[in-house]
Amino acid sequence: MSLLRRPPVLAVGHKIRFEGQVRGVLEVTAQAAVVEDAEVEHRVVALIDLFEAADFKVLFQPERMPLPTVGLLEAFPPEVVKQALWWEGHILEVIHGLAPDAEPGSRPRLGYGPGSSVTSRQRTKAAELTAAGHDVAANTIGNRRRRYQEQGLVGLADHRPVRKRTEFGSVPEPVVEAMRKAIKEGVDTSTRNGAYLIWRTGEILRESDDEHVELPTERTLYRLLAKLTKGTHATGSAVTRRSKAHGAAAPFGELTVSAPGEVMQMDSTPMDVLVRLDNGVVGKVELTGMIDVGTRTLSAAVLRPTTKSVDASLLLARTVTPELMRPGWVDALKMSRSVLPHRRLLSLDERLEHAAAKPVIVPETIVCDHGKVFISRNFRSSCRFLEIDFQPTWKGSPFQKGHIEKMLGSVATMFAQFLTGYTGRNTDHRGRHPERENLWSLPELQDLLDEWVVAKWQNRPHEGLRDPDHPGRLFTPNQKYAALVEACGYVPVALSGQDYVELLPAAWRAVNPYGVRINNRTYDSSELGPMRLRDSGVTAKRGLWEVHRDPYDVSYVWVRDHRGDGSWVQATWKYLKRAPFPFGDLAWDHVRHQLPKATEEELAQAVADLLTRAHAGPDRPAAKREPRSAKAAKAERQVAARTKAAPPTISSPPPKPPQEPEVEAPVEEDDLAEVIPLGLFDPLEDPWRRP
Repeated sequence: MSLLRRPPVLAVGHKIRFEGQVRGVLEVTAQAAVVEDAEVEHRVVALIDLFEAADFKVLFQPERMPLPTVGLLEAFPPEVVKQALWWEGHILEVIHGLAPDAEPGSRPRLGYGPGSSVTSRQRTKAAELTAAGHDVAANTIGNRRRRYQEQGLVGLADHRPVRKRTEFGSVPEPVVEAMRKAIKEGVDTSTRNGAYLIWRTGEILRESDDEHVELPTERTLYRLLAKLTKGTHATGSAVTRRSKAHGAAAPFGELTVSAPGEVMQMDSTPMDVLVRLDNGVVGKVELTGMIDVGTRTLSAAVLRPTTKSVDASLLLARTVTPELMRPGWVDALKMSRSVLPHRRLLSLDERLEHAAAKPVIVPETIVCDHGKVFISRNFRSSCRFLEIDFQPTWKGSPFQKGHIEKMLGSVATMFAQFLTGYTGRNTDHRGRHPERENLWSLPELQDLLDEWVVAKWQNRPHEGLRDPDHPGRLFTPNQKYAALVEACGYVPVALSGQDYVELLPAAWRAVNPYGVRINNRTYDSSELGPMRLRDSGVTAKRGLWEVHRDPYDVSYVWVRDHRGDGSWVQATWKYLKRAPFPFGDLAWDHVRHQLPKATEEELAQAVADLLTRAHAGPDRPAAKREPRSAKAAKAERQVAARTKAAPPTISSPPPKPPQEPEVEAPVEEDDLAEVIPLGLFDPLEDPWRRP
């Protein structure tokens, strides 16, 4: 039976129960009521306090029918609904004496007029339907009438298509608990398959002395395992399994971000690109970046061979410093030709006159992990100097800084793969000899990255910057920054009553670990905990849950608890507090009026030219090639290197003949110089048997 009921009718002269006393109603206004009181002459009570009192009730009035659960009718087959509507017409005639399709001014038929009781009408209707070929007893009519008065049209329908089934079928509860324990044991261990988990379930049952419980068939156990491990990665990635198991049990929280710089996140990761370092050695670099949660602006990105504490402090400096235009950058990348409020910002900081189209954001709070770079004394001192709140995440909780994690992954897919020397994310994706390509140096790669951030990232519509009123419309980071600057306030929308929720349009959705997703919006609540990853029991809707929503209020949705008493659970839009500004037509039109002089075609061409240059590699002067093969040149370099590294060979000069003292030494030395190497490098001579 539905718990939703219409508000009671309150009028002068009614008797009510309030605060343990029966009181008479003396006066009723739009906001309050005057009632009798034992201690004073009269008492004024607000209507909202009166109706919400636990013991409030209007006495001596017929009980009203509850609002029917009409949304559940969508789960019934069409023929069942048609049959229920047919019964509704006959039941209404039994209750009111007139058929619902009777013409205005019609009189009741014989047997249904004034003076006839409900019981007599039921007998009359049973006889009428039996004569028409429907064998129906009067008791059947009475049972259907009572179900209709309690449940509405749903009470007249055949409930077999929507009959709730047990969540785990006929599997005994001890088996379910044992398998849950086996799955929990494997959270921090190495990944094993389903056969091990089933074996471990049996071992746990034997250890608990539940000998009377028999394990179901192997096929049933695998079906049970699939239900219990849904979304847990119990037999998949160990990293993902630990992250999900150690994550937040409550709904994922969102910080209230209403201005640029209010919350910023930073992190480091190896970049999948080989570069040529200063000494000519080929190596990889690390990317350290900082992103603004409110606008998704990549405020700073630094490349270094190894990330040190000075790099994290450098990010802060680059974040609060304008990005100046570089030689070779196209004019379309200037701040003066972007959607950013350049004129007003220029009056505050003259350095923005020649700045690139990337906003300057001063952090208020920085969220990072426990890497040595970010928790170092140097970085903490920089935060204290700039009056920035430093907030590290919980250990092993990368989801608490998910924005920067996603951004670092986007750099690999949107920028790094276009570079020469791209290595892929692991050895399986690595090509043959990427170190032989025309690699960029570290300063050159840093310059390319800075240009890409201004040209591509800041002008790319971001999935997380949707317009709340129009989810299909996306903001770019620059557009969101301009909109947040112009935003001046937010007025919350009042919630509706339970009866209004029942009349809202219905949709059927799954309750995921992150909540319910409707029209690119995610809703979540702590009360959705028992419903997550569970079957609603509504077979006709494949186990989905009934969700009601207001098309004109995107703040909340309501999910019906099919496994409980059928009440509604309110879920809040995930980004209601994070982006508390209605970016509707007003904000969008304001941004549109500041359309940049740089057209979309110019920006796209700038990005295309950038990626083309990045893929071609640096322009280096080609060395003069000698007329010899590459193999011969390599062999000569190896011989020269080995000769240079080998120790000098000392040999005794042969004695001079006494009869020829006039012979000039240079001639003999020249002759000996030609003979000695031939003897030393004779392959047939044993070097250990020299005379």
